[in-house]
Amino acid sequence: MRGFRGLLLGIAMSVGAIAGARAQAVEIEYWQYVFDARIKAMNELIKRFEAANPNIKVKHTTFPYADYQTKIVAAAPAGQGPDVVQLFYGWVDNFIAGKVIRPLPRDAFPPEMIEKEFYPIVSAMKREGDYYALPTAVRSLALFYNKKIFQEAGLDPSKPPKTLDEFLDAAKKTTKRDGAGNMLQAGVTLDMPGQDYHWWREVLLRQMGGKPYSDDNKTVTYDSEAGAKSLAWYADLQRTHKVGLAGFMDEGQAAFRAGRAAMTIDGSFRLGAFGGIKNFEWGVAELPAGPDGTKSNFASYWVNAITTKPTGEKLEAAKKFMAFVTSPEAMQLWLETVGELPARKAAAETEKNLAHPIYGPFLKALNYSQATVFVDELPQRQVILDMANRVLLQNQEPKAALAEAAKAEQAILDRFYKK
Repeated sequence: MRGFRGLLLGIAMSVGAIAGARAQAVEIEYWQYVFDARIKAMNELIKRFEAANPNIKVKHTTFPYADYQTKIVAAAPAGQGPDVVQLFYGWVDNFIAGKVIRPLPRDAFPPEMIEKEFYPIVSAMKREGDYYALPTAVRSLALFYNKKIFQEAGLDPSKPPKTLDEFLDAAKKTTKRDGAGNMLQAGVTLDMPGQDYHWWREVLLRQMGGKPYSDDNKTVTYDSEAGAKSLAWYADLQRTHKVGLAGFMDEGQAAFRAGRAAMTIDGSFRLGAFGGIKNFEWGVAELPAGPDGTKSNFASYWVNAITTKPTGEKLEAAKKFMAFVTSPEAMQLWLETVGELPARKAAAETEKNLAHPIYGPFLKALNYSQATVFVDELPQRQVILDMANRVLLQNQEPKAALAEAAKAEQAILDRFYKK
């Protein structure tokens, strides 16, 4: 009898110990914005992380993109919100200034390791020797094209345009309008609020011989002959050649998804969404080269950062989670689920990935991509959107629109660097 009671007591103590261990599990919170493929990928990563770290629980919270920054800024002063947060790389300076995020602890994220293993574009996250954030994935731009539309127009779907001249020729051959001149099918989408903003700034402008900023990033330099030439070339897709129309079907990606556009410039993050459409045959190619053969591209990324909120056990848990979501395992899953490219060179540039007909063009572009250094991404973006609207919707001449934009953006830079 005593043995039986002892057994019961032992079982009770074991159950209590297990319950106590569960009760002591550390919970941290991760925030990102709403993007279906990203949510799916992060849910799977959290599942794997918790399986490997049963004493840590991760709460996954998402918000619509339009509200995302506001939610983070509102939560931080109250000591609420995320322990690990996903941010667009162009927002980081504002979140550092607002004391929302902290330098990455060097014991877990040595700068030497980061600079050896990650693509050089992550150096945009370094401030006075410390890294403040790291990406799971990076992304570049590419030309998406509808193979069926190409074939119907007498174009070879296996030979997408390689130059801007070939690109314009393909756009002309694939544009359709009704008897009244209304666009039925665009040769190319015109979507400055989408990725055309980056296509102009970091690709067309450089291909025409210019650059957006001075080497120290303190002076706007696109108010130039090259700037005017590149903006006019872009605007003439609508004004002169009539192969695209700003606002057609609201968004460029929507027109392309619906089979109403032959070509669109978009990012690798769009692969998951386009890949889920049945009976939709599309291809990917490197962006068309400029008049003298110059290749250029824009690379960007969303980063993970540890906020100033966690301390003690929560900080240690946040460091472990941050390390996991920036690991090669996480990067490969992100590539397969979201379509964004691994941020570590060894994970990205495998023979299989480079030879892949979809991933390959994006990966090759990383070798000649520019990551724009933003001091305040949203207002800087708005300056360019306003410039494009003045040209496309109000018929302002490109030179005048550029001068107005450069003045407005220079004021943004001056305010930041004065601080």
